[in-house]
Amino acid sequence: MELRIVLVEPLYQGNVGSVARAMKNFGFSDLVLVNPCKLEGEARAMSSHARDLLENARKVNNFEKAIDDCSIVIGTTGIAGSRFDLHLRIPGYSPAEMKKRLIGVNGKIAVLFGREDNGFTKEELKKCDMIMTIPTSEVYPVMNLSHAVAVVLYEFSDVKGGDTPLADPFDIRLLYEHISELLKDIDYPEHKREKTDLMLKRIFGRACLLPREVQTLRGIIRKVQRNYEAGNESAEGKPK
Repeated sequence: MELRIVLVEPLYQGNVGSVARAMKNFGFSDLVLVNPCKLEGEARAMSSHARDLLENARKVNNFEKAIDDCSIVIGTTGIAGSRFDLHLRIPGYSPAEMKKRLIGVNGKIAVLFGREDNGFTKEELKKCDMIMTIPTSEVYPVMNLSHAVAVVLYEFSDVKGGDTPLADPFDIRLLYEHISELLKDIDYPEHKREKTDLMLKRIFGRACLLPREVQTLRGIIRKVQRNYEAGNESAEGKPK
């Protein structure tokens, strides 16, 4: 298993440096920064002996570039209220529960951490396959960014990978596009399509799909589409 830590528009360079240090503490090195703040003296000081990891972090200018080669995208959030639609937030896993789901897989997995002030946008959460929340006190549930990363990395540091290959990210995106096409083809109610798309994405994300499973699902969808089209053509040819 290859684990990537993605920080989305981090605001404070000290946090970024501390994240780099935590990653080195637990043996991880793949750090991607989406539109980060300036990384200067404070970031280098807080990274301590992980300065090489900080300096080698990949910087990208949009969310999609940070995750486009990952088979599973996990978004972390510490907000316990109903700020987002329930379709975006349920179910949420603790790091320990998420760890169990990842045992034995072989592939690239991204764990995303949002902005220190506002977390993720609704659109960003939609792009995550699974949601993870660190159990904290209800009195003050939101953790410091670097502390949250350290907790997750500690939990994931002994995850044992295996021989179960995750489906290619490109094939997974094709599957989701194919599902959206099918919903349109069968005249699924337009006002329900977005939430249904998201619900199915959550289901398949939790399943950690294998390559053959993705191809089988796409084959089933193609068969349904062909039969549906053939049925429509036959109905149109009947005398009224």
